[in-house]
Amino acid sequence: MEAKQAVRVRPEPLPGEPRVYGVHVYGNLYGCDPSILSSEERLRRIVVNAAHIGNMTLLDVRSWKIGEGVSIVAIVLESHITIHTWPEYSFATVDVYSCGKHTSPQKAFDYIAAALKAERVEKRVATRNLE
Repeated sequence: MEAKQAVRVRPEPLPGEPRVYGVHVYGNLYGCDPSILSSEERLRRIVVNAAHIGNMTLLDVRSWKIGEGVSIVAIVLESHITIHTWPEYSFATVDVYSCGKHTSPQKAFDYIAAALKAERVEKRVATRNLE
């Protein structure tokens, strides 16, 4: 017998609030610590911590070692977190996208930048709402 999964009904937004509320924080990190950028294990822990700090529900984390660099993709219930690294250039790109006012993608992004010891951060924020 197949188990039934509970279906969560989305509450209606309050007047003036968007039907879909999303924030996408993304950017480039320069002057990062190459030893961290090349460590798949450390980067996985950083992404797990970032999801917690951003109040996101972590569903899965996948990672790949590509040459010296690493790519990490975390699926969160609210969307995703990614890090791609180039240790030979002390460079990383980071995306944190989440839906729901209960999350803080900016806190998660800032935590990642600090954890990678970035000397310079280019950060952009995009609102991804449906009114």
